[in-house]
Amino acid sequence: MEILVNGTPHTVDAPEDMPLLWVLRDILDIKGPKFGCGVGACGACTVLVDGIATRSCITAVADVEGAVLTIDGLPKDGKLHKVQEAWIKHEVPQCGYCQSGQILAAVALLEDIPQPTDDDIDSVMTNLCRCGTYPRLRAAIHSAAKMEG
Repeated sequence: MEILVNGTPHTVDAPEDMPLLWVLRDILDIKGPKFGCGVGACGACTVLVDGIATRSCITAVADVEGAVLTIDGLPKDGKLHKVQEAWIKHEVPQCGYCQSGQILAAVALLEDIPQPTDDDIDSVMTNLCRCGTYPRLRAAIHSAAKMEG
């Protein structure tokens, strides 16, 4: 089947029910999305499918009809995305394991709600962070919302 990932078309030979996460990691060797829980609860595997935050561990590759964006494809022309810049500025990650999914969820949030409130952030950012850096995560999202780009 054909799949567009980070702007590059790929032909993959995989069972239709294979989770997108395993196609990305094991077949395409794209390691940004992480395996966490395997049931779509933690969000470490979050990617964007046509701009929608999607838990790739529970999404069958055959169900993907749009363009997939992983953290690996987020920087453009060697420049970090404004959410990545804000993450660094606010020192959001501790262990960093969930950050690729968190960042992509934040990108999708800002596309939908360019100036989110704390309540907007709390209701949409459902990824789990074992380090508990949620106050810094909120601050980074607010900061990114004020940036150009």
